[in-house]
Amino acid sequence: MGRDKALLTWPPAGAPGVGEHTFLSSWIRALNPFNDMVIVVAGENFSHLAPVAYANGASIIRNPRPERGQFSSLQTGLNEVLNRGRDAAMITLVDRPPVAAATLQALDEAFAAAIARGLWAVVPEHAGKHGHPIVAGREMIEAFLRAPDTSTAREAEHENQSHIEYVKIDDPFVAMNINTPEDYAQLASLAVPSPK
Repeated sequence: MGRDKALLTWPPAGAPGVGEHTFLSSWIRALNPFNDMVIVVAGENFSHLAPVAYANGASIIRNPRPERGQFSSLQTGLNEVLNRGRDAAMITLVDRPPVAAATLQALDEAFAAAIARGLWAVVPEHAGKHGHPIVAGREMIEAFLRAPDTSTAREAEHENQSHIEYVKIDDPFVAMNINTPEDYAQLASLAVPSPK
């Protein structure tokens, strides 16, 4: 992308409400009603993300070894979830636009039903693609934490597929990654105003 994707403007140019927030601030605002805390994991970009996280009511922690990659940030965040006495987490990446409140509500409800049936997590699916946010219970959190630090979240998820429910969601943002300026430019036609 050439710049920090967490700080990309949301909604993007050409969409209603352009420039009001960033991917990071919009995700925090979207997640707040469905979680009792939002924890942002940062690496070398900590000093750039901290003001946004704090201004929007989130906590922020530093991955002590960001050079180990994205999975190490997931493990850092999940350790913090457990250290704060929680046993479930709604997990997302910040290189994607925030999903709709109805999507988060549907995932929250699906997770409650899945846990009651002995499953460990729910993963949204749109047009045959798995996405985010993942809602993980204690067992799935521990599976992520037990995985070697050379793993990926996808590998840990696939190793535990029998414990996961995949939930069909009518929200294209659950499966959308923004990796290039062209990806970002295409968002303008799909964008919706961020949560207030």
